[in-house]
Amino acid sequence: MSEVSEFAGLAEQFLAMLANERGASQHTVRAYAREVRSFAAYLEEALGKDAGIRSVEHLHIRAYLGLLYERGLTKASAARALAAVRSWFKWLAKEGKVEQNPALLVSTPKLPKHLPRVPSVEEVNRVLDSLEAREPKKADGEGEVAAWPERDRVIFELLYGCGIRNSELVGLNMSSVRWKDDAVLVRGKGRKERLVPLGDEAAAALRDYLPQREAKLMAAGKGALVHDGPLMTNLRMRGDCRLTTRSVGRIVKSIALSRGLPADVHPHTLRHAFGTHMLEEGADLRAIQEMLGHERLSTTQRYTQLTVGQVQKVYDQTHPRAK
Repeated sequence: MSEVSEFAGLAEQFLAMLANERGASQHTVRAYAREVRSFAAYLEEALGKDAGIRSVEHLHIRAYLGLLYERGLTKASAARALAAVRSWFKWLAKEGKVEQNPALLVSTPKLPKHLPRVPSVEEVNRVLDSLEAREPKKADGEGEVAAWPERDRVIFELLYGCGIRNSELVGLNMSSVRWKDDAVLVRGKGRKERLVPLGDEAAAALRDYLPQREAKLMAAGKGALVHDGPLMTNLRMRGDCRLTTRSVGRIVKSIALSRGLPADVHPHTLRHAFGTHMLEEGADLRAIQEMLGHERLSTTQRYTQLTVGQVQKVYDQTHPRAK
């Protein structure tokens, strides 16, 4: 059995740290594992298994990105690979394994600016108002039947009303709802917690949903989860009863399509709508940053671009000199 190279060994140490110490999500760990292991394998082939990590230069990283392009990967995929490699070498430098981070000398591939289409306030309100009609809905194709109007309304109210991520939504527990504070305690990326205001409509939707949730849990013999279990449950109370992000995605898409919204609507679209609509109504950018749980203000500033784009569209359509 051949010995593990220094590249592979250090890659696994980094991934173990990422999973255990930083508290990264499983999705992040899987993505980094794929990229870092692939680059470590490339280094073994290019430099030899006996080479040390200090022999890696920025030219090797550029050559690797060139190889990714040859394989047909997009600029976005190459940018993700580079981000993972940068994080790996940042950790290696911190641990004293290398003197400096060679990945910092490699420019990030320029990506086309793509601003997601955000439904208007009227479009979102139309969907939310229609959910109060409590129409029966069809199965979503994954076994989770989207035939629980009260729960589905809560999904929309929390995604749009609180601006939380899909993963944050399904991660909520009963204890996450702070009724006295009119807020929801959300655990975001890196296990960072933040309090997000709970609006009147979202609170009303929760009060309609919770008695039904309790009844279904009791009927399934899972009364222990009534007061200390997942907030969003699956319909048939299977397993730990927690609704999955995939089911949320299917439910959101199914309802959005049935209400005339575009096919590309997904849970994150509602988060974008939250930020955009609040900004349009005059909310402070830093307040939005806090509610969305963005670490950097530059991430939140994307919503400024969205509103500027909408202003430009209005100008082009209405100003006499723009026609």
